[in-house]
Amino acid sequence: MSEVDVRWLLVSVTTAGAAPSLRMQVWRKLKGLGALYLQQSVCLLPDRPAVVGAVSELGERVRADGGRMRVMHIEVADDGERSELAAEMTAAVDREYAEVLERLPSFFAELEMESARGRAVFAEVEESEADLERFRSWVAKIDSRDYFGAPRGEQVRAELARAGDALATFETAALAGEDTGGTGTVS
Repeated sequence: MSEVDVRWLLVSVTTAGAAPSLRMQVWRKLKGLGALYLQQSVCLLPDRPAVVGAVSELGERVRADGGRMRVMHIEVADDGERSELAAEMTAAVDREYAEVLERLPSFFAELEMESARGRAVFAEVEESEADLERFRSWVAKIDSRDYFGAPRGEQVRAELARAGDALATFETAALAGEDTGGTGTVS
């Protein structure tokens, strides 16, 4: 493991007495950063500049809303423990990538179905662009918490690139359909 992996943030949050929605907001933000929960309201994150900044901003919001948050910079000296922490975080991210891979085939199937029906038209292109953008946004969020290079990350990015290529082909067919009278059918 690299030297960066030795340092971690230990985050403890108390929302008792604060607005009821604060607990959910804190949980969502910390999970969005890839937090590994040790127990309720106590988690670990890699000590990296972007993470430190996001946690600091969250701490300000927690305190402003009546909660308490402590952030300690710690070192995990044991190589085995560091490896285990990284493996747990990587496994969680890899499960998220797996879900993307489970759902992407429906994108390709939709393009194939619309092409087979002769419905390669502008409206379908727009709908498919929106779908692809949702996938890209989802993967970008996962990528942001993939601190240790989850195994499925490259596969997901390759499939997203393939989806972009498939959409470009579909869009070309839609344009050709427009050029032949607007039916959307491609000969």
